[in-house]
Amino acid sequence: MSEVVLVHGSCHGAWCWRDVAPALERLGHDVRTIDLPGHGTNPCPLEDITLDRYAQAILDAIKSRALVVGHSMAGFPISAAAEIDPSKIARLIYLCAYAPRDGVSLVDMRMEAPRQPLLEAIEKTPDGLGFTFRETHLAKALYHDCPEGTAAYAHANLCVQAIKPQATPIRLGAAYAEVPKTYIRCDDDQAIPPEYQRTMTEDWPAKAVHALPASHSPFFSMPDRLARLIDRIARGTS
Repeated sequence: MSEVVLVHGSCHGAWCWRDVAPALERLGHDVRTIDLPGHGTNPCPLEDITLDRYAQAILDAIKSRALVVGHSMAGFPISAAAEIDPSKIARLIYLCAYAPRDGVSLVDMRMEAPRQPLLEAIEKTPDGLGFTFRETHLAKALYHDCPEGTAAYAHANLCVQAIKPQATPIRLGAAYAEVPKTYIRCDDDQAIPPEYQRTMTEDWPAKAVHALPASHSPFFSMPDRLARLIDRIARGTS
């Protein structure tokens, strides 16, 4: 079937796809999960982490031509990767992710949203270079519909998120524009307001937008359903 690269969001790593990756493999896909620089098993000093390094890590993970799924903040680096080398990307799939615009940063987009549900859930590191999630807010913000034990599992694996790549305005042009795109909205999202997800895709073709009745973490709350949806999108792309 298709080559699928799964890219995690803020503070997460390849570990968050533990249930979706095997579900996609059972459906016949060649699946790769990656740790962006500074995440999981890919250590990098916070001051050295950039949006460009994120994008290059994604391109380096692609064997030939892949469907690239980006969760949450990963909407920015998967888009940056498409701008650098669109020939390696068959389709971008935004999973309750920021769908960027040229010249705008993720921080800018977060502040555009009608609500800021994450403000109480995160705190900056003392050096101001990164942020972490408060353990007391994890379940409410990210995993409220997930199986018991999910928040504890995540807390044991979450890392510091570098702020620099999120504060960097992205540059997108004709290369990015030529890559097909699909959006998966999560209608019970307590991190990126669903109404803002609708705003980001209001001018997208209806067939390019799907919805799940899920929190911000459908990879934990409904991994098989998410895998089947990605499979449907992949079959349409093929």
